[in-house]
Amino acid sequence: MKSKFLLITALLVIVCVFTDNISAFSQEIIKLYPAQVANSKPTEKAETFDRGMYRNVTEPTLEYIKPEKPNGTAVIVIAGGGYAVIVYNGEGLGTAKSLAEKGISTFVLKYRLPSDEIMQDKKIGPLQDAQQAIKYLRENAEKYGIDKNKIGIMGFSAGGHLASTAATHFEKSYIENPQNTNLRPDFQVLVYPVITMQDALTHGGSRDALIGKTPSQEDKDLFSNELQVKANTPITWLTHAADDKVVDVDNSIQYFEKLRKSKVEVEMHIFPKGDHGFIFRQKGWTDPLFDWMKRNNLL
Repeated sequence: MKSKFLLITALLVIVCVFTDNISAFSQEIIKLYPAQVANSKPTEKAETFDRGMYRNVTEPTLEYIKPEKPNGTAVIVIAGGGYAVIVYNGEGLGTAKSLAEKGISTFVLKYRLPSDEIMQDKKIGPLQDAQQAIKYLRENAEKYGIDKNKIGIMGFSAGGHLASTAATHFEKSYIENPQNTNLRPDFQVLVYPVITMQDALTHGGSRDALIGKTPSQEDKDLFSNELQVKANTPITWLTHAADDKVVDVDNSIQYFEKLRKSKVEVEMHIFPKGDHGFIFRQKGWTDPLFDWMKRNNLL
């Protein structure tokens, strides 16, 4: 436990250094909900932003990072943080800059972290924000010069859990959707993701935050996204480090196997070393991702 704490502390220091001046690329902050935030209740809890991280989010947004030459592809980036914080600058804006340099219109999601203090049902709050983001981009694709059939979702760690939840739970709308807008992402990119909520493999902190310390088996199964894979799950790119001490690489491996057996196109890259948060230390980790995107006509 101490080693995990030291690792996470070191990562936070790296994040702060890594993300200086990234905000200069930002083009627009988009309020996800024009009126009442879905599934919310009054709270005195204040949203905070410190050392590149958000806590206690009450106003979900998308931050638009516009490429110089948009190619029509859009990606919603979801940073991790164990459903306790959002590592917004590092995994969010830092990644967005790299994607924008490739012509991808990128939207960084500031999502609500599960909390009984701000939500009627904390289990579905983050998913509602992810679905609302997909809905917004589909309905405003022309405004941003994006192809409404090339809207993907990309998540890191617990953000990977949220991204994979959006990619496996899209048949049910958890938000108001009067136009019946398609909520299915066209592709998913998952980086050292939390996938399962099952006892033997889950990341305990993420599960505790999302579905509680004593969750029902029904909730554990519902939010174990390897159990929710179907033939219509979006094409997938996965990456993880084999020596990850925070989120076991078997999260990605199990998901890969479920996708493969469901005939979903999936590609996975496992680095032998790198531990959790390797994107801050592993130069070139996006090279195989961009190769995959080219092969799938996304670049």
